[in-house]
Amino acid sequence: MSGGRPDDRSAFEVPLTVLPADIDELGHVNNIVYLRWVQEAAVAHWRVLAPPQAQAAVAWVVLRHEIDYSRAAVLGDELFARTWVGVASGLSFERHTEIVRRGDGRVLARARTQWCPVDMQSGRPRRVDDELRRLFAVAGAAGSG
Repeated sequence: MSGGRPDDRSAFEVPLTVLPADIDELGHVNNIVYLRWVQEAAVAHWRVLAPPQAQAAVAWVVLRHEIDYSRAAVLGDELFARTWVGVASGLSFERHTEIVRRGDGRVLARARTQWCPVDMQSGRPRRVDDELRRLFAVAGAAGSG
């Protein structure tokens, strides 16, 4: 999975806690939990950066998730999600997320998600203004809107 590496200004990190309910019958974090973490990191990034009027006007829906799993997380692991926005073109916004074990810095999973902005009133896809796009865009990665 490609997606480059974020620079320090474009990456956003969220601490993660492995709960007993996250553990599957094999003794490690279930794959669906990684997906939940990917979504929670994206939502947290949006809530921190987007101005209140944008949060009231725009919702986001997932068009596609891709996740590559490389290592297992277990109960007691201290983790974080690192996320950043990749290419934005038209109504599709690419977001990358890595789930990282804090102790050794190992990337446990990498995700690439395609998101679509939706108008909160109509429920229909909508474009976002250039100012909002610039808040999240990786330098040189934002396409025309």
